[in-house]
Amino acid sequence: MTEQTGPAPRPEPVSALEPWPDTVHWQPVSRNLIWVELISFGSLVLTVAVGLVVGSVLVGGRGFTVALILLGVLAVLRVSTIFRAVRAWGYAERDNDLLVRHGLLIRRLSIVPYARMQFVDVSAGPLERAFGLATVQLHTAAAASDARIPGLPPAEAARLRDRLTALGEDRAEGL
Repeated sequence: MTEQTGPAPRPEPVSALEPWPDTVHWQPVSRNLIWVELISFGSLVLTVAVGLVVGSVLVGGRGFTVALILLGVLAVLRVSTIFRAVRAWGYAERDNDLLVRHGLLIRRLSIVPYARMQFVDVSAGPLERAFGLATVQLHTAAAASDARIPGLPPAEAARLRDRLTALGEDRAEGL
């Protein structure tokens, strides 16, 4: 007869958004992306604020003042989340696929098999170039499975582009 000591221990629950916690090395994006996001958002808020001030002067009324205060509150909230949102971006290269994660409220994990990639695009707008950054965009046959990695230094973006292209060609030959 065997003696039972109780139910078998349950394994720790694993999040669907954090698979393989011990085997995947996540690469963060550059913290300079925070400045790019802050400046982009600041220019939008400034444009809306100027419009509200002009509307208030031309039309008058308290509605514009209330809207301006609401805009300020929303801007402060968004600025506080930009720091966390940039830290949420990450990517990991594995043998057969690339993992990309991002998001705060709605977190997303994309797994893009190298064999499914059709092409890799690298872009950098004027603000990104001013801060020494680029964005790598992965395109697949299904548009829903495309992934992008913003905030990469140009050398890392070029390395990743070349590696992903080479791996995509190698894996596609086997199909």
